[in-house]
Amino acid sequence: MNSEITERQKEIINVSLEIIAESGIQSLTIKNLAKKIGFAESAIYRHYENKIQILLGILEFFKQNSEYFFTSQLDSNEPTSAKIEHLFLNYFKKFTATPSLVAVIFSEEIFRNEVELTDKVKEIMNKNISSLTTIIETGQRNGEIRADIDASHLALMIMGSLRMFVKQWHMSHYEFNLIERGSEFITSIKILINK
Repeated sequence: MNSEITERQKEIINVSLEIIAESGIQSLTIKNLAKKIGFAESAIYRHYENKIQILLGILEFFKQNSEYFFTSQLDSNEPTSAKIEHLFLNYFKKFTATPSLVAVIFSEEIFRNEVELTDKVKEIMNKNISSLTTIIETGQRNGEIRADIDASHLALMIMGSLRMFVKQWHMSHYEFNLIERGSEFITSIKILINK
């Protein structure tokens, strides 16, 4: 899929996220989408072949945000724990602004029979783990992060805990402030990884 999306495709993605937020990922159909936007179904098909392509568009949107979050931290001269803190906070802010993203990003079970979707989620996860591993390795070389655990294992533990924390927020129907509670969570992560 082309990474440059049109204004109309952005609108379709945003309305798709609204539908997912209101009634779940199963309610995202071309028919429901066309009705909510006020288009004929054929107008949707001019931009996306099917629901899978729309979900791929949402995942690509998230991937671009993730890459921006990681690149800004990889290029930063701050201590490693500050980089990880900013990274988490960026995710918490993004998910707070667009909670329906969580329903899409963490939907591997629903995607399991759709190879394109599982491949895209896997691509995002692998890229994020790789970037975080690089950040941690730098911190270990600088003596900031504990070096008695392999950097890739630490990255996996951190990303896994981020995922579980956000999923807990999502499953509780957003009953707590993700950014506030997330700041406390980040403090605990820093205690675990700092030297």
